[in-house]
Amino acid sequence: MLSKIDDLSFVNSKNAYYLLLAMHIAGAIGLFIPETRSLFQYLTPFNLLATAAILLHFEKEKNRNYFLFIGLTFLIGFFIEVAGVKTGVIFGEYTYGRTLGLKFLEVPLAIGLNWVVMVYASGTWARNVTRNKFYAPILGALLMTFIDYFIEPVAVQLDFWDWANGTIPIRNYIGWFILSLLLQVLFQKLMPRANNSLAIRLLYILIVFFVVLNFI
Repeated sequence: MLSKIDDLSFVNSKNAYYLLLAMHIAGAIGLFIPETRSLFQYLTPFNLLATAAILLHFEKEKNRNYFLFIGLTFLIGFFIEVAGVKTGVIFGEYTYGRTLGLKFLEVPLAIGLNWVVMVYASGTWARNVTRNKFYAPILGALLMTFIDYFIEPVAVQLDFWDWANGTIPIRNYIGWFILSLLLQVLFQKLMPRANNSLAIRLLYILIVFFVVLNFI
């Protein structure tokens, strides 16, 4: 099935990049306009699912470790978030809103997918910056924490999640970095040959997307 899709002349990473760019430009405009904001909030988990599907499709190393990475990252990211919501210890006290869609144990399933996308894309970027097995996970985790800095105000504004007392705690960024580092090590270990150029371009799209949305 996937090989037949790849045989289509228009299925390539360049067109996938333009599609992701168009999706996020449309999303930014839709979320920026008050009259369409609720519709685009509803579409957020579908946008994340489509982004993940497009991104991961262009990974050439679709072996056992590829699927193991996706499964472990999804489960670890998701259940750490469950523990975070239940205890308030890991990231601080927060609750998820309705925008990210279907929840299990008070956490949207889309969150696990978000961890997969962020770790995979940031890990690919870090590997292109350095081949050093010690520095690459640290760089990837730092990039993820940098992006989270711009995500947090948007997430509160658009009802992704909400913090107790309306304050984003420093603990959130510390917890985010530690979990990101753990998952970056997992990525570098399981997918040492992964090199998807679309992942790096998606990172640039996401950074601009969330920076722009900070002006809502």
